[in-house]
Amino acid sequence: MTASALRVGNASGFYGDRFDAMREMLTGGPLDVLTGDYLAELTMLILGRDRLKDPNAGYARTFLRQLEECLGLAHERGVKIVANAGGLNPAGLADAVRALADRLGIPVRVAHVEGDDRTTAHPGSLAAHAYLGGFGIARCLRAGADVVVTGRVTDAALVTGPAAAHFGWAPTEYDRLAGAVVAGHVLECGAQATGGNYPFFGEGGAVRPGFPLAELHQDGSSVITKHPGTGGLVDVGTVTAQLLYETAGARYAGPDTTARLDTVRLTQEGRDRVRIDGVVGEAPPPALKVGVNRLGGFRNEVVFVLTGLDIESKAALVRRQMGAVFAESRPAHVDWDLVRTDRPDAPTEETASALLRLVVRDPVQEKAGRALSGAAVELALSSYPGFHVLAPPGRGTPYGVFETAHVPQDAVGHVAVLHDGRRVPVPAPRDTGALDAVPEPPLPEPLPPGPVRRAPLGLVAGARSGDKGGDANVGVWARTDDAWRWLAHELTADRFRELIPEARDLPVTRHTLPNLRALNFVVEGILGEGVAAQARFDPQAKALGEWLRSRHLDIPEALL
Repeated sequence: MTASALRVGNASGFYGDRFDAMREMLTGGPLDVLTGDYLAELTMLILGRDRLKDPNAGYARTFLRQLEECLGLAHERGVKIVANAGGLNPAGLADAVRALADRLGIPVRVAHVEGDDRTTAHPGSLAAHAYLGGFGIARCLRAGADVVVTGRVTDAALVTGPAAAHFGWAPTEYDRLAGAVVAGHVLECGAQATGGNYPFFGEGGAVRPGFPLAELHQDGSSVITKHPGTGGLVDVGTVTAQLLYETAGARYAGPDTTARLDTVRLTQEGRDRVRIDGVVGEAPPPALKVGVNRLGGFRNEVVFVLTGLDIESKAALVRRQMGAVFAESRPAHVDWDLVRTDRPDAPTEETASALLRLVVRDPVQEKAGRALSGAAVELALSSYPGFHVLAPPGRGTPYGVFETAHVPQDAVGHVAVLHDGRRVPVPAPRDTGALDAVPEPPLPEPLPPGPVRRAPLGLVAGARSGDKGGDANVGVWARTDDAWRWLAHELTADRFRELIPEARDLPVTRHTLPNLRALNFVVEGILGEGVAAQARFDPQAKALGEWLRSRHLDIPEALL
């Protein structure tokens, strides 16, 4: 246990992130721990399908290739590596890392965490995994591990585990743990905290943003920063954007603690340095979230290109023609979407064209495959003038469905498998707390009446959006106190539905976070059966926030 600051960096925000990031983080400046987040809801499905083909697979192979280049460097610099790249097979990845280290002649101690696999408890699922906390990671590190790989843990656990090990935190030190949870949530998506995917990207030079790191302190506070000389920026805006990403209300529940996002204080401490403090933690909930992935059936897609005049009539003709085919063998789900990308009197053929997208899904591959592809191809000489498609539809591909379940904390066998082979059970939390809704805080005093101008919301507010299963969240924050006074009163849940027509008939919940000058909207069901079903144009809702920012409202001229 030590009181010195712990420098934790991130080198991966998803499976497929920048390969060179691990080397960049190890060579760019001092670090104590380097983390990597390789798992997402869709990734677990992909790894599940990999393991069906090969029982020894199921982990992120990119991580191994990165270690082949960087394990020696990490060892020389005394940097611990903690990653959830184990996916569905953390024991297999740990063995592969040991074999790699032996081949390279690098004396590192490798441990892993297991107990998240709940697949047998969910018959018919491809992969079902509970989100574990950070104390299994902490136990491995305290026993001397240099590399710790896990399966499904919460993204923030990659930071809470090393912090608990370094500072000797007890499981009931909720405020300190909550501070590490918030820091971990900021780090987990890599360059999204340093100007990547940032609404005001023109301010940060985000051509190649560096990856973030956190300087964590004994009291749970932290400073988010990046290595000197790397691209992008770290300011209150970039940190706010990432804090709002894929969250909901004031209570951010996790297996170690529930962090109160309405208590977070952000302070610009200097160039590329943002302090996080004031975070209050509560006892964690009594149950763990379980992500359940199953095969939903087969999916196919065809995009018809409609050019020039009579776009609506051409689309109607295709729908009638395909409808005649579907009358004989209709897929379970048929979704049409006409995207009006065309312009009148267009100077190019592409800008004179609209796209008519047809997506079908069915449990039977034949109904989503040849029935669609044959019908679409047969229209080539007997449909609208200028008929062509972007690509011919194929046979139909399997798609996944993501669902959530819950399991009592004490029903999961959370185990730290130490580098010497000892298996150490990680006890469930002694105390737990209910996730009651936090009363909405009072709104700020509204701006006084004055002249307004019709303008895009994005001129005065940022937004960041993402997916959680079939739901989406859109975090919106104001850049000034006056803009917050206007935004908090103007952007109600009803106004959100007006601006986002897809949400008009869906449950929309608004959460208010005054410390961040932010509103967080949760839109239930907008993504259907989740990202893997690929039914929506933007299946992960990544751009939903940018669509909202482009919508026009009557904005006070004083803010523009």
